[in-house]
Amino acid sequence: MGVVVGLILGMGLFCIWWSWWVPTPRSSRRPGGWHDRAMDTLRQAGMESVTLRTLAVTCTGFGVTGFAATLAVSDVPAIAVCFGGMASWAPVAIIQGRARQRRQQLRDVWPEVVDNLSSGVRAGLSLPEALAQIADRGPEPLRPAFASFAADYRTTGRFGEALDALKERLADPVADRICEALRITREVGGTDLGRLLRSLSAFLREDARTRSELEGRQSWTVYAARLAVAAPWLVLALLATRPESVAAYARPAGAVVLGVGAASTLVAYRLMVRIGRLPEETRVLR
Repeated sequence: MGVVVGLILGMGLFCIWWSWWVPTPRSSRRPGGWHDRAMDTLRQAGMESVTLRTLAVTCTGFGVTGFAATLAVSDVPAIAVCFGGMASWAPVAIIQGRARQRRQQLRDVWPEVVDNLSSGVRAGLSLPEALAQIADRGPEPLRPAFASFAADYRTTGRFGEALDALKERLADPVADRICEALRITREVGGTDLGRLLRSLSAFLREDARTRSELEGRQSWTVYAARLAVAAPWLVLALLATRPESVAAYARPAGAVVLGVGAASTLVAYRLMVRIGRLPEETRVLR
């Protein structure tokens, strides 16, 4: 009997202690972390159907293929490891390059989208109709995303959910600002939406013009730095076709030299990218 009373008392004390703690929701990943940034890059590159697992498998396949091909040509494992690592990074570099080009392309057409929205609002269209008409009259690169928004809204009739889906498809900071401004206007009302859109259009045009000038001035510096990084490895690739020329790299000292060279190349390239690239606007209003 005493054991039962002790258990009940202990459970009661535990429940009292537990009630003082407010449960916090646990998330598998932090919003805006590396997973979200990687998915944003895939969407910006126009590869929404590609998952991170598929990308990892592709990178592994490229790396193994590059390693095997280089080992068959040079018969030096250290050189094969270096070129295998470069080959494994190739899919990521291609996706990042496509995403960067598409961001530059969209940077020039966002003012036109904002102007279309502003004219639609002034013409008396509802907010869903103003967004849906961009699928027919807006810039060509953005028409599929807004056509999907129109289909989502016709199917569900829920403006907020359709906006969220549009934001995920575009994965763009400008789209986030536009969608949140329209959401607030629809929920709380207001007469400043036209003025806000006109101010945003002017700001986007000025930003695009400034970025174009800066990128034009620094492009030759970036290309020269990339050539300086790639030149030693191009020479090594040519030497690898002659086994007697790369026999020294088969020894431990040669492997150390290749390792130091690879690390120096990676650090120098990352520094070049960090210093030379203009800052990109991050997604705050996810």
